[in-house]
Amino acid sequence: MTSGMTGVPARFSTAGLPEAERIALWEEHNATALIGLRCRALQDTALDATEINLQLPRVHVARVSGSPHVVERPRAEIRRVPSYAVACYLTVAGDAFFYHDDGVRLLHPGQLLVCDADRPFMRGFSHGLEELAVKVPHDVWRALGGPASLPQPLVVDEGVAQTRTLATLAAQALRPETSAGVDEDVLLDLLAAVVTGRTPSLTAVHLTVAKAYIDEHLTDPALSAGRVARGVGISERHLSRVFASGGTTVPQYLLHRRLERARTLLQRGGGTTVAEVAARCGFGSASHFSHRFRQHFGLRATDVLRQARARAGD
Repeated sequence: MTSGMTGVPARFSTAGLPEAERIALWEEHNATALIGLRCRALQDTALDATEINLQLPRVHVARVSGSPHVVERPRAEIRRVPSYAVACYLTVAGDAFFYHDDGVRLLHPGQLLVCDADRPFMRGFSHGLEELAVKVPHDVWRALGGPASLPQPLVVDEGVAQTRTLATLAAQALRPETSAGVDEDVLLDLLAAVVTGRTPSLTAVHLTVAKAYIDEHLTDPALSAGRVARGVGISERHLSRVFASGGTTVPQYLLHRRLERARTLLQRGGGTTVAEVAARCGFGSASHFSHRFRQHFGLRATDVLRQARARAGD
């Protein structure tokens, strides 16, 4: 059974919080939302950090950025807040060190670190950090075919194509403006491929990545099947086969996503106009957009906007 990525990303930031309380509040947030850690800043300035969290049916995805600091997961913290999970950290920007009982590793952008979150470790970010984190419960991890025990962390180099794709899907899932979501099964299949070396289901991966690429470029009226294929790194013919496996075509899916995005914008009301919504969703003309909108939803775009303004009292 396919489990789509559901839920809404939640954002937490230390910006605007009292400087003396930032570290305590950051630790409290992570203990509740991701993995309990002890934290300290590396500079005299207050900690500046942000985390976007998305809880899925089987895994937790997060994007973390912050100023230079060190985090530690000592035994006392593990006993206080056990995670019963494996942590996967994808470095996006900034080097980081990882200290474990078997030694020290230096991680560079593009590398993936996998470790048991209930074994003590320390991580440091001397120039700040930007990373994606995937927290996988032990039972899900074992079902993926991951090692039953992780006495030592795994490091996957940036040259692995599946790692780059995994980073793309995790980042896509955390974009609040993207309502299509990313399939959780595909994300887990990719993660399993990275850690076990097996070949993932490429058709499902290509379809998911292509949909993510389309969502990222909806505002471009010149977006085409050829450009999507180049963006994903496959031929246009193969892209057509990938979408056919899902019962649609690239133009059909592109039009559907543009219309869905437009309806969402119209339903927000406010001071926007139909022409502005059409442009924001990649339609070359407002008249063409209005025709397609009515054809698809059986409603006029102007009526949807008018009703939204009436509900909001505009």
